[in-house]
Amino acid sequence: VQLQASGGGLVQAGGSLSLSCAASGPIFSVGTMGWYRQAPGEQRELVATITRGANTNYQDSVKGRFTISRDNIKNMVYLQMSTLQPEDTAVYYCNAEVRLRSGMVLTSWGQGTLVTVSS
Repeated sequence: VQLQASGGGLVQAGGSLSLSCAASGPIFSVGTMGWYRQAPGEQRELVATITRGANTNYQDSVKGRFTISRDNIKNMVYLQMSTLQPEDTAVYYCNAEVRLRSGMVLTSWGQGTLVTVSS
């Protein structure tokens, strides 16, 4: 299973950016998907998660600014980020709980995409 993230880049404070992530491989179904981020010198932290039924959970610092969504047909997850601040600068990783056609369940991570917010 592969998770391919895209959409990172450089944006000025107050701007917006969208991330997307596609899961591919011998997938039977995808459960909870999410976005995490890791700033330089910091631990990886949860940004937002979304269940297959579209129940969402957000880190407090991004509530009202970020929106997570998904497409269950395409096995994709999205993160719409607005009112970005320099403290949002980090490498963003997508994550998914995947049930394979073999029945095995595993947690898969994308390769990370860099978001840089300039002040």
